Amino acid sequence: MKWFSLPLAALAVLPVLTISLPAHAENGGDQGEARKEHRAGNILSIRQIEQIVLPRMAGKQYLGPDYDPAAMAYRLKFIQNGKVYFVDVDARTGRIIGQSR
Repeated sequence: MKWFSLPLAALAVLPVLTISLPAHAENGGDQGEARKEHRAGNILSIRQIEQIVLPRMAGKQYLGPDYDPAAMAYRLKFIQNGKVYFVDVDARTGRIIGQSR
């Protein structure tokens, strides 16, 4: 009887999980928002941003980007010798607006 009740309990929770998802998670999250903004011509693509930033970060390992739709900015993450570096870039212009470690 245990094997039957576990799948049934999981099915009972499923509707609650799908209802509680944030709206941006349903449309691809922040990366989905970035794609939408890029298609609309409002921001540069992540590839264009990487072409601007990666050459300036020589010697550091690139870990990947995040997109902040409210700020219309990308945050690129790097690591070198155990230290993490962030580069914030205006997604509309490609201008570096901040660096931190």
